[in-house]
Amino acid sequence: MHELAHLHFADADASYEDARYAIFGVPYDGTTSFRPGTRFGPRAIRELSFNFESYEPSTGIDLFEVPVVDLGDLEVSRLPEEVVGQVADVAGDIVGDGKIPVMLGGEHTATIGTVRAVRPEVYVVCDAHLDLRDELDGTPYSHGCVTRRVLDTVKDIVIIGARSGDREQFEFATEETRLYTADTVRERGISDILREIREHIGGRRTYLSIDADAIDCCLTPGLGTPEPFGLTPLDIREIVRALAPDAVGFDYVEVAPFDTGQTATVAAQIVREFIARHWIANQ
Repeated sequence: MHELAHLHFADADASYEDARYAIFGVPYDGTTSFRPGTRFGPRAIRELSFNFESYEPSTGIDLFEVPVVDLGDLEVSRLPEEVVGQVADVAGDIVGDGKIPVMLGGEHTATIGTVRAVRPEVYVVCDAHLDLRDELDGTPYSHGCVTRRVLDTVKDIVIIGARSGDREQFEFATEETRLYTADTVRERGISDILREIREHIGGRRTYLSIDADAIDCCLTPGLGTPEPFGLTPLDIREIVRALAPDAVGFDYVEVAPFDTGQTATVAAQIVREFIARHWIANQ
């Protein structure tokens, strides 16, 4: 029996010319420091996207009516700095053509490239890890340096869900970013925090990056660097619903699909949620 694979995201059937949203995958995990496997994330997210009805009941729209194209996966280099350049080129073309880039990871390093292309005013990231090292394993482009590298492009950074990093990173985050740890989210509730973040953004151009490990690893275990005591999938959905309207770029990264599909399923549904919410707000 031949294996049949869905090589594009469900309902992403528009032509490039007509598309408002351009999905692309970055199957790369070259700097992974614990468990490899996120290179298989984009494919898993696409395959699970076919699990869902096209109708999105919370918005009342059919996703097949939204002009989305899936450009497929980048043929990535092995060197992280080159991957960042490749991603910046692709995302730059998408942005230059007036479309919203939606990236599927792959490790978080790819986000540096998309942010460089989009040049947002605010960067919001959901992540278990601060990723504020200046260098890790001999490269400033490690997955453990992503937020630090983004700071080279964007000075206004909001981190949600962090619960891992060394003392120096937590001190740096407290001084240089708006940090809402996973414990803070649990104490205050995501709605209260999102009200504050939306006030802070004030309609400015925002890039939203979701690292799959922001979610508690007991809920979505397909992760390269799992951390317990995290956010819930519902928290992530609320974040996307609140922030998608102002977003000029989006990614969902770090899905390492060696679970029974939970992690990629959540990712696929959140990508759909982002597109639906952005489309409704920006018609």
